[in-house]
Amino acid sequence: MKPTLDIPTTMLDNDNSPVFKNDFFERFTLRTAARPLQLTDRISKHYQFPTFYGDVTCAIGIFLCSYKKAEALVAEQLHPKIRPVRMTRGRAIIAFSCYEYKNVMNVPPYNEIAMAVPVMVNAAFRPPLLPMIMNFSHFGYYIAGMPVTSHENQIRGNRIWGLPKVTQRIDIEKKGDDCVTTAYENSGEPYLTLRVPVNGTGTAFDETSNLYSRLDGKLLQSKTSFRATFNVNKHMDLLFRKGVKPDRAYIEIGRSGSAKLLNDLEIEEHPFQTRYAEHMSSCFDLPSADTQKWFEDLNR
Repeated sequence: MKPTLDIPTTMLDNDNSPVFKNDFFERFTLRTAARPLQLTDRISKHYQFPTFYGDVTCAIGIFLCSYKKAEALVAEQLHPKIRPVRMTRGRAIIAFSCYEYKNVMNVPPYNEIAMAVPVMVNAAFRPPLLPMIMNFSHFGYYIAGMPVTSHENQIRGNRIWGLPKVTQRIDIEKKGDDCVTTAYENSGEPYLTLRVPVNGTGTAFDETSNLYSRLDGKLLQSKTSFRATFNVNKHMDLLFRKGVKPDRAYIEIGRSGSAKLLNDLEIEEHPFQTRYAEHMSSCFDLPSADTQKWFEDLNR
């Protein structure tokens, strides 16, 4: 999908679309933000939250990377007491979640890639692996990179949540038995290609997680929720093996400017896990109003 740089002057009128009428969305109460968001000198919009996403196609590739490099990145961008979830053999996780948002409440469709590092916040007890499979209250995700095809959505992400969104071309398409996602520099050069198998073991997910970000010097915590049945492929043997060569290229990272962060993380070639789903329902809320006091305790 090519980048959409023009911003419509009015919000998309799709509140009553059938795609948002299921029991997942009924859990949430829509509310209007306290004030409109100024998108340009002439355009402001009064969005509803949480933002609803209906009939989403989602492809996820989860990879192991250098713990030290991920720790340094999270400490610099968020806080030294927020640390990546520790995996085996000196590694952390970087997850690439590729979304084809065909229906977004009040916003035209767009594609997006969330490059997320699972983290623990101010936790004295940080066992390897367990936060990924159990419910830890201080568990969440730090978004290291987030290209999107919609400039309107970039502005929303930058100004509401402090997310590192940039407007770029992102193609998401099925090729044979894979869902292939490619992100491009503005020059047209591809810098990230991810291949996620469409087939796998059907597994139901219904989850709510924390997203941690920083805006104007303040740390924020926001809730993201989704429900879908994913086709999952797990490679648990990688917990005990390092630098395993895959049977084919699941991830390709270029050498351009946008790829620098990914190269710095020393991401392994073989996926730890892949997930693919169609018809996902999801939503993303405003930052929690009482987050700041909790984060102030980090500096004590």
